[in-house]
Amino acid sequence: MGYQSSIDDQTIERLRSFVGMLNEESEKGSVIVVEGRRDAEALSRIGFTGNPAVFHHFKGIADFLDCHDDAGKKIILLLDMDRTGKHLTSRLVSQLQSRRHKVNLVYKKALAKITNGKVRHVEDLVIYAPHLSGITGSRKDLYFYT
Repeated sequence: MGYQSSIDDQTIERLRSFVGMLNEESEKGSVIVVEGRRDAEALSRIGFTGNPAVFHHFKGIADFLDCHDDAGKKIILLLDMDRTGKHLTSRLVSQLQSRRHKVNLVYKKALAKITNGKVRHVEDLVIYAPHLSGITGSRKDLYFYT
């Protein structure tokens, strides 16, 4: 929660726009991929209404690829920006592109830019949830209701 003092209105508006575009992509049939359950929950807490594909629910890259074998769908990778996430992103991009999938990393790069690199793990987006929902102040118990 140490980032809260540096959260400004411009960052919040950019995040709202980011979430809105992600929701549009999901509605169009794009597959939004996150690493784990907490990443999916964080997206939901900031307003994402889609159903992200949680990579760790699959039994590795081959299983993930087999389950997402529809070459017409756009796949948006929102994996973490840590060592593991970068490795997974690299492997998935090469495998997906070899199967002629449309892979999109624009949202991952946009998220890093919007948060000035503060969010390295998608699950860290929960720090913005109170601001995106309009709940601010010192009542930490209200954050659970967003």
